[in-house]
Amino acid sequence: MDDESGSRDTKVDQTTGPGAMQCPVNFSEAADRILSGLQEDFLWPMLAAEFLVALAGNSLALYRFCSREQRPWPPAVIFSAQLAVSDLLYALSLPPLAAYFYPPKHWRYGETACRLERFLFTCNMLGSVIFITCISLNRYMGIVHPFFTHSQLRPKHAWAVSAAGWALAVLLAAPTLSFSHLSRSQHKGQCSVASPGACIKCLGTADDSQLEAYRVYHLVLAALGCGLPLLLTLAAYGALGRAVQHSHGMTAASKLQVTVLVASGVALYASSYVPYYITATLNMYARLRWRALCPGFENKAAAEKALAWKTYFAHQVTRGLVPLAICIHPLLYMAVVPSLACCRQCCPGCGQGQTPGDTACQALPLNVTATPQTSGLQSPKLSP
Repeated sequence: MDDESGSRDTKVDQTTGPGAMQCPVNFSEAADRILSGLQEDFLWPMLAAEFLVALAGNSLALYRFCSREQRPWPPAVIFSAQLAVSDLLYALSLPPLAAYFYPPKHWRYGETACRLERFLFTCNMLGSVIFITCISLNRYMGIVHPFFTHSQLRPKHAWAVSAAGWALAVLLAAPTLSFSHLSRSQHKGQCSVASPGACIKCLGTADDSQLEAYRVYHLVLAALGCGLPLLLTLAAYGALGRAVQHSHGMTAASKLQVTVLVASGVALYASSYVPYYITATLNMYARLRWRALCPGFENKAAAEKALAWKTYFAHQVTRGLVPLAICIHPLLYMAVVPSLACCRQCCPGCGQGQTPGDTACQALPLNVTATPQTSGLQSPKLSP
């Protein structure tokens, strides 16, 4: 959750290149006051509420996985548990942000904590996206290639993929440790609502001397942390949807359940992570344009008028939607539990590859894989 408003640095305006004119400090302060006000008005209570819901929901999901799932966990449960852990860690990064945005916006915890908080926030957001993608691909493999999945894929493979996913998230988030920094104002006095210029800002973006490097990093992050996972998820769900609709062994109710769960996952992804990265990119380029114009403004009124505040406000709204996703994920986890219970009650041996005789037990939960019967040329059985 980059603090784009703070990028209008109130400490001192640096040049964007050799020979570039400096942006007057009073223009930067005027812009920062307006944009910070948008955050202080609605963002901190939203983050606080989302933290409480996400903490409760993901803790319950992990508890149910640990207490009700037989060991060893199948790959679907492994990926879902990793997603719950990532979402839980993501939720734990929200309280410092909520306290930071509470008026007056002021970072009280030092530079090391600032860099670490931004890193953990980015890392766990990426982790959520990565494990959503893993769950999507696992569903695809389980339904479209059930016999290969049953004969070749083992829990150890899922654990290895999970470790690789965490390593990728850490690698992609690592540059935030370099770009993040504190902005200390030259103003004297105590930070307050009446004197925001004396407050310390924790910036998740680069200062002006590193803007070009940050722009490249942000585009790489958007491509690898959002674009590529989205394409993989859509491809997997597209193939899964076609396989389900052409299946002759599933009831209409089961097909509808799969369709609803798949559509819910895609809608959740498309309504949270995608808008966040799009608006973050637009906001970054708006910042670059404003910086280029800043030295030529006649007065503060002209500087304020040139702000792309609608773009900035849209980005702040999407920043609130991203944590909302981790609140909704546990609702999808809960879809797993009734189907697990149904399958175990109707067919105690379905975990060993047997097929339940009751079609009512074939409801597809969020984490769906396919297991072949144990004899002959079998048709796949769909189970959590």
